[in-house]
Amino acid sequence: MDDLDDVLKAVGPRLRAVRRQRGVTLAELAAETGISESTLSRLESGQRRANLELLLPLARAHGVPLDELVGAPATGDPRVHLRPVRRGGRTFVPLTRRAGGLQAFKLIIPGTAEQPVRPELRVHEGYEWLYVLDGRLRLMLGDRDMVLKPGEAAEFDTHVPHYFDAAGTAPVELLTLFGKQGERAHLRARTG
Repeated sequence: MDDLDDVLKAVGPRLRAVRRQRGVTLAELAAETGISESTLSRLESGQRRANLELLLPLARAHGVPLDELVGAPATGDPRVHLRPVRRGGRTFVPLTRRAGGLQAFKLIIPGTAEQPVRPELRVHEGYEWLYVLDGRLRLMLGDRDMVLKPGEAAEFDTHVPHYFDAAGTAPVELLTLFGKQGERAHLRARTG
């Protein structure tokens, strides 16, 4: 029974650490989960005991498995169970399971017959690394417009206006590493 008490006591600090790694405030998490700020605060401080009704939406919001959120003992199975997510016609396959920090994805972008001449460049917090597995990737970075082929990589600060998509009608598959804290992979794209 002492082991169970230790696991339950560690849930609050673990919840706080995961939330802070994501850079999310209690107010933002409350809006995302529908759980009041005061309940979240009491959970994190250990003044309220966690239950499934509270932990399930928190695990979903943080993007971590429930067993990781509560610190369940390891099962010995090292496999990452991939659950693809589709957004905007793109398929993201998460390759990492932890919230916050460096995130790895396999990304599949369908090809398109109509390439935008002047696509909308975006900026956001973080640092990104891309590696093309198959197909061709159009990458616009600031005033540069380039096409990366299989085996080529690029890295950039996401504060620089950028856009990437399949270069043509064939889909492109790539690996991407993204870190909100500015982690770098130390590889450069070949241009030319």
